[in-house]
Amino acid sequence: MRVVGLTGGIASGKSTFAALLRERGVPVVDADALARRVVQPGSPALARIAAEFGPRVLAADGGLDRKRLAARVFADPAARRALEAITHPAIRQAMREETRRLAAAGHELVLYDTPLLYEVGLDATLDCVVVVWAPREVQRERLMRRDGLAPADADARLAAQLPLDEKAARADFVVENADVPGALAAKADRLLADLRAGLGRRLPNAPPVRY
Repeated sequence: MRVVGLTGGIASGKSTFAALLRERGVPVVDADALARRVVQPGSPALARIAAEFGPRVLAADGGLDRKRLAARVFADPAARRALEAITHPAIRQAMREETRRLAAAGHELVLYDTPLLYEVGLDATLDCVVVVWAPREVQRERLMRRDGLAPADADARLAAQLPLDEKAARADFVVENADVPGALAAKADRLLADLRAGLGRRLPNAPPVRY
């Protein structure tokens, strides 16, 4: 079974594109959903987080208090690395288990939807990578409209991520999403046709396939 990475940037349209792929019968494993699963009450990862950061990061029901933990690690790189050392291996193990389940069910293609694909080095472990790309100004406008942000706040959120142009330059496939009505659905069809035809990792120094 081919496991293909799917990533993008904030307000690039990755989630919308992932939904289109699911509509076409292709499994899309959501890394954020796995991240929530591995820290459920009673999980080894949650126990390690509580031991590392103290019981105050737990909510009254015994689950993870995400807001309190986020406030703790946001401005502390060492704390963030300690958290990632706990959660990332657990998420990768959950991904391996999920792909084994999908392979046993007869699927030949699965996409792994994760915003931090390049940041955590997952590109080397996957068959190939698809990046959903939008011009920065389009991202900015979407962010301001969607989240009610001021221009400076939208710029700050964009600056906190690995630039989308850099992700696109490293990708094998780039899906351009600049608000053309109906375009993404056709691009989902074209991408799936190419993946099922065997297209994959691009040759060194070759440009990505763009849709």
